Amino acid sequence: MIAPDISGYGDNATSFALPTTLAEEIEALSPRLSESGDPLHIVGHSYGGALAFKIATDPRYASRVRSLTLIEPVLPTILMESGSDRRLYEHFARLGYAIYEDLWKGCSMEAIEKFLTFWRGSGPEERLSSNALARLVEQAEKLAFDFASVLAEQNVTSAAAAIRVPTLLISGGLSPYLTQRVVGRLASTISGADTKYLPAAGHMLAISHAPSINPDIARHIARADEFANLSLALRAFSEEAPVVIS
Repeated sequence: MIAPDISGYGDNATSFALPTTLAEEIEALSPRLSESGDPLHIVGHSYGGALAFKIATDPRYASRVRSLTLIEPVLPTILMESGSDRRLYEHFARLGYAIYEDLWKGCSMEAIEKFLTFWRGSGPEERLSSNALARLVEQAEKLAFDFASVLAEQNVTSAAAAIRVPTLLISGGLSPYLTQRVVGRLASTISGADTKYLPAAGHMLAISHAPSINPDIARHIARADEFANLSLALRAFSEEAPVVIS
């Protein structure tokens, strides 16, 4: 398993040039993607889910992807194409601008509070540890770049419609309505996508509800491997089987 740190976080917290698009984020991840073997089973949550989607729909990597798991991916521009959902996109865009404005003024704590309040959704308020809050403050600048990246992504619906690998979509009932709608739109666009909905889970369900979703992810990956192996076996048989005419 490879769990790379994206630009601005973890071992890449001191990245000199921060990406402003998902394509630039993927370019920064390309060395790790190149060193991994085939096939790729991509699992992504939140902003990482947007990156997972971008990898699975990037011509350089799409043929290497065998399965895709998206846990509330942040792909707000897919909502621009629906009149009833567009207000959710506009609200998210305003949030991004407000956070950018706070960061520009040097008000990191205010920016972080807006960020946390949105992603808390309808879930209970959770107090971050002092260490976690300190890390957020240190990396607050990256929030503006993350918002810029997801708001710049275009043609999400057409890219989703082209996905041909087994896809699992996961969302929680206490998450922001925006991410629930994103998952709903993806589910209606990606052919044959499976969905898992946890009514009592919030946006951080990848951590809070790991025991509930990890077995589903493991089964999803195993089924994708079984299907791929069966397809390869059938292809080999069809190529080698003699033609008998009686």
